[in-house]
Amino acid sequence: MGNTAVVVGGGIGGLAAAIGLHRIGWDVTVLERSSMLEDAGAGISLAANGLRALDELGVGGAVRDASRGQYSGGTRTPRGGWLARMDGSALEKAVGTPIMGIPRSTLHRLLREGLPAGSLAIGSEAATVEQVGPGTVRVGYSTTALEADLVVAADGIGSKVRGQLFPDHPGPVHSGSTVLRAITEHAVDLRTDFELTWGRGAEFGHIAFLDGKAEWHAVLSLPAGTRFADPLTELRRRFHTWHDPIPVLLDATRPEAVLHHDVNELRTPLPSYTVGRIALLGDAAHAMTPNLGQGACQALEDAVTLAAALGATSTVEAALARYDAERRPRSQAVAGAARQAGRMGQQLSHPLAVTLRNAAMRLTPSRATTRMILRHHAWVPPSLN
Repeated sequence: MGNTAVVVGGGIGGLAAAIGLHRIGWDVTVLERSSMLEDAGAGISLAANGLRALDELGVGGAVRDASRGQYSGGTRTPRGGWLARMDGSALEKAVGTPIMGIPRSTLHRLLREGLPAGSLAIGSEAATVEQVGPGTVRVGYSTTALEADLVVAADGIGSKVRGQLFPDHPGPVHSGSTVLRAITEHAVDLRTDFELTWGRGAEFGHIAFLDGKAEWHAVLSLPAGTRFADPLTELRRRFHTWHDPIPVLLDATRPEAVLHHDVNELRTPLPSYTVGRIALLGDAAHAMTPNLGQGACQALEDAVTLAAALGATSTVEAALARYDAERRPRSQAVAGAARQAGRMGQQLSHPLAVTLRNAAMRLTPSRATTRMILRHHAWVPPSLN
């Protein structure tokens, strides 16, 4: 009888972990609490490190075929002036690929298609996770229970499994920002593949997709729980003086398509990503702010690193120790860098500080910017073969 694993959570990290475990010969069951696969979320940017992880999982080609390379664009001021240009071709030359933009729903579908039939159980929320023996973990859900050699907790920023393992940990906290986002109803004529615009305490950005539609997001410095009766009207009010194509993107959006979430993060680092034969992965382990676009990429790195360690190490315990040693320092460093990027970007509101930041960005050579990006993108995955 082969090794068995239960993955708690059917998001990007959980699905990727299941694919990785399956590729090294494990029998995997994924428990997803949602009874319908709504694929919530708008769009996502995948950097070279995330794409390399997807390649190792065997789905990189399909993801690239469904994505649009981000070659043109950069960071602007509300009036439209450029603070920094993005050179996707230079990035492609340095790491082999530009950043790729893809709808989250498409990425989720492609990951699900990489799983064996019948391995995903929707409408199945893990109620309890406990180690019942030296080599056995039991997961209780619905009216039944599964016993496995390993449990991977990929149940997101509000992870119940993390709460069970680390009851004294403070858990996620509000970053000070809230985000509204959507995908346009129809194709939009855009001059760039990707843009960020930084105002005082506000950010607006877009990602262009392969079909001509675009994802846009608006990040605002607001208290947790702030909501608007008519989000789209509120955004038009706040951004109506900002440069094109921002008004065009808002006008191309159906009101009911707008998603609104507070931006939370796991600010207090976990002391370990593993307890016994339970491993935390993705947002459950290191939820970070989206300012570097690395949240999903770090989850994909987790998935490949975990599978590779299990495939190359003699015991599960040794493999989990290796996974923790490799993933915790890197992912927590990326989370810290993302937090700092937010403080120097959208969250910056003092006029003098904004002026100084903008001047510094204009004076920074594009090659220096590319080098900064490479710190996070230039990751090479371990082999699953």
